[in-house]
Amino acid sequence: MRKVLITPPGLARFDGEYRQVLRGAGFELVFARQGFAGTEAGLIEALAGNPAVLAGSEVYSRRVIEACPDLVVIARQGVGHDAVDLEAATAAGIVVTNTPGSNHLAVAEHAFGLILALAKNLFGQDRETRAGNWPRRPTLPVRGCTLGVVGLGRTGKAVAMRGIAFGMKIFAAEIDPDRDFIASQGIQLAPYEEVVSEADYLTFHVPLTSQTHHMLDGRALAQMKPGAFVVNTSRGGVVDEGALLDALRRQRIGGAALDVYEQEPVRSHELFGLENVILTAHSAGIDQRSRADMALFAAQAIASLGRGEWPQEKVVNPEVRGRRRRFAE
Repeated sequence: MRKVLITPPGLARFDGEYRQVLRGAGFELVFARQGFAGTEAGLIEALAGNPAVLAGSEVYSRRVIEACPDLVVIARQGVGHDAVDLEAATAAGIVVTNTPGSNHLAVAEHAFGLILALAKNLFGQDRETRAGNWPRRPTLPVRGCTLGVVGLGRTGKAVAMRGIAFGMKIFAAEIDPDRDFIASQGIQLAPYEEVVSEADYLTFHVPLTSQTHHMLDGRALAQMKPGAFVVNTSRGGVVDEGALLDALRRQRIGGAALDVYEQEPVRSHELFGLENVILTAHSAGIDQRSRADMALFAAQAIASLGRGEWPQEKVVNPEVRGRRRRFAE
């Protein structure tokens, strides 16, 4: 029986539909041990004998890919695929898939929850109240304020809709805009620099590329309104953490809420000592419903490839199709 390595630790304890899909397609499920992917050698060892992997956030470097000649598919549980060396995977004939449409609503809910937590100073009020104080002071509104959305794909659209429901004005920057959506929702499409300077709450929903790396740098932060807030639930590298740290320390902006970081996992950071920051552990996209959907969509991609089908909507590197590796019979 063909094997599939399952690396996200939470899935070992989750008896979801993904298991039935994989078993029905003739795969034996192999769950990775905790901490297996701390090194390239550990990941290579775990992948041995498994032609398919339902992958988490571990890094599939060129070395890992070249050391696994039997690997046919890397099916990412999630939308991002920056942890996979796509060039190396394609050269090796390995199909890389992701799970579009599986977790954007979870990310949008988390992002907007962070916006509300910043506006209402929920964590500060909680700390003071627990300390025996009574911090009954005016908080900030979101209604009537400007929500700057950088990236108006699935997640950005969902965040914009939540902002509209709360009576916010939406400014958005997007390189490939859905003009029908923008017109129907009354969104103001603007250059990135204008979105940054107009936003009371600035939220990022872009992939990490050479164009988006450190797009929120010292120069961009200097253009923000005094007292404005930054929210990042996309990728850590989109924000220059050094520049953000400086702006927060000088109280140049009102605060920030981060779910992603330049280096993960984060065990210690200078941001930890700041009270105008809310930090979560790259958890925006993994609520209970999206976890089930991501695992299912990844499993469906593996099952389709196992049957000789081509799950076009999930394949990240379609150019590999004509020379992809095949499952052994």
